[in-house]
Amino acid sequence: MAPKPERTYKVAADNRRARYNYEIGETFEAGLMLTGTEVKSLRTGKATIAESYASVDRAGEVFLVNANIPEYLQANRFNHEPKRPRKLLLKAREIAKLSQGTERQGMTIVPLKIYFNEKGRAKIEIALARGKQLHDKRETEKARDWNREKGRLLKEKG
Repeated sequence: MAPKPERTYKVAADNRRARYNYEIGETFEAGLMLTGTEVKSLRTGKATIAESYASVDRAGEVFLVNANIPEYLQANRFNHEPKRPRKLLLKAREIAKLSQGTERQGMTIVPLKIYFNEKGRAKIEIALARGKQLHDKRETEKARDWNREKGRLLKEKG
């Protein structure tokens, strides 16, 4: 069997704090409903999704809330609102899983990264996540520091 070619995509925004603050469960890839100026602004790579989240409304639609995509400077009066809610495009089965996870299991829908796929379409990777307690965060930090120190020691010993 021929090996699968690796996916090539350009990351527009990354939420690095999410893996520290949350235990990441199941991940989903969703499309984003964007205007033209939002796409151009995303291509510059200045968007932030650090304090954003996604929510499922009563109509069964998923929205990305509080994501900041700055205005595109060359668009003058046709610009978009930087923090408007943006609709996420998912299959009905995936939306059902997300709403079930948030309602029954008390989880949060966290965006991990916004990127452009091979076809040039803006996609977002979201995950069902459970918030970590303070002691869990300390444990994660301890393990990361030990791995870094272990790598240094092994490098010195040769």
